[in-house]
Amino acid sequence: MASSILELSRIISDAAVSLDKACKEKNVEVPSLEELFHPQSEAFRTIPGASEAANILIAASAQITAMVLPPPNAIFNIISGHFKSAALRVCLEANVTEILREAGPNGAHIDDVAERSGVNAIKLGRLMRYLATHHVYKELSPNVYTNNRISSTLDTGKSVKEITANPEAKHDNTPGFTALAGHHLDEVNKSSAYLWDTLQDPKFRHSDEVTAAPFNYAFHEQEPLWAWFKTPNQAYRQRRFDTAMRGVAAMQPADAILGVGASTMPLAEAYPHLKFIIQDRPNVIMKARRCLWDLKFPDAIKSGRVELKAHDFFTEQPVKNASVFLLKQIMHDWPNSYAAKILTELRKVAQNDTKLLLIDNIIPFTCKISPTSKEHSITGAIPREAPSPLLANYGIANELGYDADLTMMLMCNSQDRTFTELEMLLKSTGWKLTKVQRSDGSSSFLQPVEAVPL
Repeated sequence: MASSILELSRIISDAAVSLDKACKEKNVEVPSLEELFHPQSEAFRTIPGASEAANILIAASAQITAMVLPPPNAIFNIISGHFKSAALRVCLEANVTEILREAGPNGAHIDDVAERSGVNAIKLGRLMRYLATHHVYKELSPNVYTNNRISSTLDTGKSVKEITANPEAKHDNTPGFTALAGHHLDEVNKSSAYLWDTLQDPKFRHSDEVTAAPFNYAFHEQEPLWAWFKTPNQAYRQRRFDTAMRGVAAMQPADAILGVGASTMPLAEAYPHLKFIIQDRPNVIMKARRCLWDLKFPDAIKSGRVELKAHDFFTEQPVKNASVFLLKQIMHDWPNSYAAKILTELRKVAQNDTKLLLIDNIIPFTCKISPTSKEHSITGAIPREAPSPLLANYGIANELGYDADLTMMLMCNSQDRTFTELEMLLKSTGWKLTKVQRSDGSSSFLQPVEAVPL
């Protein structure tokens, strides 16, 4: 055991030195926990070698912590996830981060925070101290708190007065991360409490229906998530979710643009000789036309180079001569039977030289892939693996992909897929996976997958 600890400590030391050196060469600093978050503070991750060094630091630190913690404590760190979520939701809904921002660098006493938020001071203090134990907020002196780098991610940027005057508009015109956090701490968290119940219920446990998700069980809902959002009683949650999707975009690489056809716009601008047809539900197409294309690229619509068409992708595909079919974050929304139907309809109209491009998360294994595995014959199939003795997937440094997968399980009874699962799905619908174009060698987040007709 001692040798393993020393080996991990050496990996941590070497990675810290590498990160510090890479940053100093570019005159960039790794921000401290006391520095408030803003997107520019993440600039160090774009430096060659810095992101890899940071991922190794994260993976090795988590592994050495798991090694030296008493196993019951390590398990309870996981068991207590619901406490962390509950405490965080209270602070998010009570506008604690905004209250502390307005209090300034000297912080605010818990009594003042409680008075402005309307939450019991003693209970709020206990929750904030628990979060501060996990480096969310900082206790400057007994019962006096301020924001730090992590807690400041929950700042909408609005004044407390503005939020309390119109609570339902709290997330409107914000970057979206707080809306994303609110969505997860609310309906996703509530659905997670019923995962075991769903897996044991004879009506749900083997079902491939989108209405057999823990979400349906938790909320006693007969419709899929998307239909539920559209009901009058869920107007606020729909509003928050729409803003949350911008929060997802903020967590992705700059070229991973989300929106109503927004992924096509830079392609249409870069390749004026190509024609693009964007397909989606009628209401989404109307929004895309009104809120995006007519404003930012009207000439593309007027010239006919870009067409926006309403289409149900479970029905016959009307475009018969496409060179490329591009589906971004579509497969993970659907269980296998539904995803197979989408891919089958595209395969029916594919030409011999048609290419299929899927952009979705590819879930890596935690173990290393054998050198003799068939995956080695396909470009990009195997992501960069962390050095031994670290988990091959870099552990919690790559957790977002797994979080997305479990969110889809809870809310839609669907999934993100491993390379093997995706390859099997494609093969079953007449497609051959030929390449994974990884933008980051170790990342599982939004990797383009290329396939051709079998």
